[in-house]
Amino acid sequence: MQESRTGGDAPTDEGRGGDPAGDHEFLALERELAVFLRRARASSGEMARQVHPELEPAAYGLLVRLEEAGTQRATELAGYFGVGKATMSRQLRALEDLGLVARAPDPADGRASLVRLTDEGRGRFRRVRDARRARYVRKMAGWDRAEVAELARLLHRLNTSDEG
Repeated sequence: MQESRTGGDAPTDEGRGGDPAGDHEFLALERELAVFLRRARASSGEMARQVHPELEPAAYGLLVRLEEAGTQRATELAGYFGVGKATMSRQLRALEDLGLVARAPDPADGRASLVRLTDEGRGRFRRVRDARRARYVRKMAGWDRAEVAELARLLHRLNTSDEG
């Protein structure tokens, strides 16, 4: 964040019933997260198209999760992403039709199925992920590794603050 945007004479919430100090740290956080999320959505669309021209941007996150967590039930994936079963089923069917994931019966529960990346899906995903990682390395070349680690730690803390 740039000092001129977040520090110094930040606007206050006076007259709006808020804290006279203005909670400018939280307003700055909201602003920067909004920019980050807008850019991340655009980037997800680009990455999804690189994996497969017909891949929906929202489905790219499923590939990320399956790569890092391994085989999962559709209900686990739906819970992780906070979406309904119907939405998850539609996204998984699209991935399956593209040959990026496969389903197999869950040996622990014959009514359920387990979803995994196919070899094709894993290969396509990893090529895109590795290219994205290289862009991060270039973009953050001036950052100390400890700063990168701290950013990752803080984002993880934010992402898991609603859990359990």
